[in-house]
Amino acid sequence: MKIALCQVDTTIGDIENNKNKIINGYNRGVNDGADLVIFPELSLVGYPPLDLVEKQEFRQAAGIAAKEIAAVTVDTGLVFGTITEGEDLIGTDIHNSAVLCFNGKIRFVQNKTLIPNYDVFDEMRYFDSAKDVNVFEFKGVNLGISICEDIWNDADYWYKRRYSVDPVKKLINKGANLLINISASPYHYGKIRERHEMLSVLTKYDKIPLAYVCHVGAQTDLIFDGASMCFDSDGNLVLLGKAFEEDYFIYDTCAKYEPIPNAERSFEEEVLGALIYGVKEYCEKLRFKKVLVGLSGGIDSALVTYIAVQALGKENVNVVLMPSEFSSGGSIIDSEKLITKLGISSEQISIQPIVDKTMEMLSEAFKGKKADVTEENIQARIRGMYLMALANKHNYLLLTTGNKSEMAVGYCTLYGDMSGGLAVIADVYKSDVYKIVNYINKNDEIIPYEIVNKAPSAELRLNQKDQDSLPEYELLDKILRMYLEENKEKNEITSIIGDEKVVKKVLRLVDINEFKRKQAAPALRVSRKAFGYGRRYPIVQGWRK
Repeated sequence: MKIALCQVDTTIGDIENNKNKIINGYNRGVNDGADLVIFPELSLVGYPPLDLVEKQEFRQAAGIAAKEIAAVTVDTGLVFGTITEGEDLIGTDIHNSAVLCFNGKIRFVQNKTLIPNYDVFDEMRYFDSAKDVNVFEFKGVNLGISICEDIWNDADYWYKRRYSVDPVKKLINKGANLLINISASPYHYGKIRERHEMLSVLTKYDKIPLAYVCHVGAQTDLIFDGASMCFDSDGNLVLLGKAFEEDYFIYDTCAKYEPIPNAERSFEEEVLGALIYGVKEYCEKLRFKKVLVGLSGGIDSALVTYIAVQALGKENVNVVLMPSEFSSGGSIIDSEKLITKLGISSEQISIQPIVDKTMEMLSEAFKGKKADVTEENIQARIRGMYLMALANKHNYLLLTTGNKSEMAVGYCTLYGDMSGGLAVIADVYKSDVYKIVNYINKNDEIIPYEIVNKAPSAELRLNQKDQDSLPEYELLDKILRMYLEENKEKNEITSIIGDEKVVKKVLRLVDINEFKRKQAAPALRVSRKAFGYGRRYPIVQGWRK
């Protein structure tokens, strides 16, 4: 059987345009002689549709569009993802479904069995589970069609399974001799390798070929990498879709292919590609043509600026330098060097006159109080005011520049440097920022070495350094990874780090700064556990005082 995999980028809720993408991809597959054309999970409505699912008008529009798609089909089969609705009086009776069409009609519907309800997934809020799975005979082949999570429960791969039911194994037991999985699998580094390993084990042990088509695109903070995969019955990865862009290719189950040994790229290359793609998608889908970055002379804002240029082009990136009395001359010079290298537009606006006037007006109210972080935050908030004013006036999308390490411990200012519409590197630890920048500079100095080599500083007081307040970033990030991503607690982390005082301080900072993160801009997700929707921690709590 010849299967055309259409790895498409759809937009949540844009049913008309999504429908046209499906029809166009199907027609291409028909013209190329495919027997079956397949599209990702919920490709008609976009993934994840969230509370749009609860709108009756939205569900009806999806149903009408599905029939319109089916009406154009000929004897070539078409599988795409959408929502379907039944008449059961128990549960939502709304399903995440794979629809098989040919010869002008919907011929078969397979609902999703395993409804994820962890990390960034909240499908149980909207969808009921399939009552059963069934094989469908098409052109002499017994198709076993499943949807995303349904294939993530293989007993041969997982030491501990999340679900008691294995819908794919049931399909094989019912006689399936070709597996089709339509997916929308959110990206984090390591996910491509994990898919490769898991699907390889499944196809090898069950001696069955698989066509796995995955959504590509970015939906706010979630990035979908694509990287669709086809496996032969020996468990070999034989075809691999492009990462972070749309793709189309045909898998002939009767052909012989050279195995692809590795699907994953280096951390630096893959994460940088994901971040560039995330910015590009966010701007295109929200119709922002230009972005604004506050350029400080530090490595974080330099990296965000570089990412923006790669995503949108140098003509669409604007930066502003906002020096104060504490800004070093080197910061201005280093920023200007980066501006020249990237060929972007810039302006410089001093915040000092407004800082001085603000402090003058507050002097009576602050009488008798020593200077502290309050004055530092005033500077950051004045910069935030400048940035938002420029963004509003020129219709720029303001990109925030804080990294994950700073966000974790609250080393950032609400309504100051946290101001903006998208947090580009807020899921990248500071130590990884350096790795990515060194990767960018591997062949040529793009981000000036002066920026890379200087000691990190917010420059909000004289001779300030980040390490005046925080542990060295390598140590800090090691603690944060264990706490945030591995769910280790104080005693276990201390046994590894050896310094209880430092561990206690870091964990306390993470816990008490949840209120800041709840008000932060969406952060592009590239790790297993990002701040935002995937990490739901209470602001008011008494677990660790």
